[in-house]
Amino acid sequence: MSFLLLAVTALHVLVLLLLFVATLDKAWWVLPDAETLNLWYDCVLQNSTRGWACASVADTPGLRAVQGLMVGALLLSSGAFALFLWQLQAGPRGRLFAASGGTQLLAGLAALAGAGLYAAQGGRPPGGAFGHCFGLAWLGGALALASGVTYLRLRKRD
Repeated sequence: MSFLLLAVTALHVLVLLLLFVATLDKAWWVLPDAETLNLWYDCVLQNSTRGWACASVADTPGLRAVQGLMVGALLLSSGAFALFLWQLQAGPRGRLFAASGGTQLLAGLAALAGAGLYAAQGGRPPGGAFGHCFGLAWLGGALALASGVTYLRLRKRD
């Protein structure tokens, strides 16, 4: 039983790490010249002035929705982990971890919805490809769903 709890805890920490990196790192879209675009703030080196041109990317409603969904997924997953630890220490014996599982399922759905919305919307510069953060968001969302289902099946014992 302790191995199962350790595995579930490690999976949840992995999900938190993936969602954190996916939300805050700078490679959601990679341009052909190795420039990257992220969800928050983009700075591009201008060749003529050798200076940086920075602009907020939150001007479009689609990106604001992706930002909100990814931050929401990160907060929901953090809340699910805190709930899990509380239920593990102070919760009654013989009960399912339903609150943790439901919250983690919502986090997974939010992450998958954010990544899907980013993939579905246009407006990205042509010729690029999705970066590693986009893949981490999909992976984190899928693992969050798996973790949530595991929590729903897990029962606290003596």
